[in-house]
Amino acid sequence: MISKDTQLCISLSGRPSNLGTRFHNFLYAELGLDFVYKAFTTTDLAAAVGGIRALGIRGAGISMPFKEAVIPLVDALEPSAAAIDSVNTIVNTDGHLVAHNTDYLAVAGLLATHGIRPTGTAAVLGSGGMAKAALAALRDAGFGDLLVVARNDHAGPALARAYGARWLPELGTQRPALLLNATPVGMAGGPAAGDLPAPREAVEAAEAVFEVVAVPEETPLVRLGRELGKRVVTGTEVAALQAAEQFVLYTGVRPGPDQVSRAGEFSRAAG
Repeated sequence: MISKDTQLCISLSGRPSNLGTRFHNFLYAELGLDFVYKAFTTTDLAAAVGGIRALGIRGAGISMPFKEAVIPLVDALEPSAAAIDSVNTIVNTDGHLVAHNTDYLAVAGLLATHGIRPTGTAAVLGSGGMAKAALAALRDAGFGDLLVVARNDHAGPALARAYGARWLPELGTQRPALLLNATPVGMAGGPAAGDLPAPREAVEAAEAVFEVVAVPEETPLVRLGRELGKRVVTGTEVAALQAAEQFVLYTGVRPGPDQVSRAGEFSRAAG
């Protein structure tokens, strides 16, 4: 039962889904923790973050398009967020808001578990907060030839310079070994929900595709990658791993791998 002592955690996203809500609430029930989790969106980010502070909301997951805009609104950045100027988690301790980034950990972990080795070119599509986390993880995994593909002719080149990558506004005739989509293309409810983030020919030439869009699980990129027999990482895998690290930050409790796996399955069941 929810009481006055129940700890509230939330998420802030441009397009809220049930993934995080079901994931966190499953583990709260599994572990007997007096917490509850609810997803929100906002048109006033400053007021929303002020509410987190004023109402004693314990934690907040931050998703597109707020990962960079939230930085001036918190009190401190942990190294995981400061290193890449991107936030996906806020932890509130007595009104003091500290920002973290667990996206990096998720991308790095999935590169390893899927056996994606640093050979050939890795192209990151996008120039926002998730793209920063992905580039940092790819660089640290040993990828030497990084390509940023972003139409924004300010953010794209700046991001490429920061990580020693090349920049192109369009993929064009480039055929990277790894395609990582860090854009909203393919996201349910968005204007490009049915589109591929890269030309079909580029997907056909790639060795692996890495999706960060979590809803739906079978984005056009994931579906085509599987049809072509590519090594595929899904956005739901990213969501589950980064959410597990958020769960630890909020509660101080680390669930076991089996519990994380079952929470991930439960979160995907309803979409």
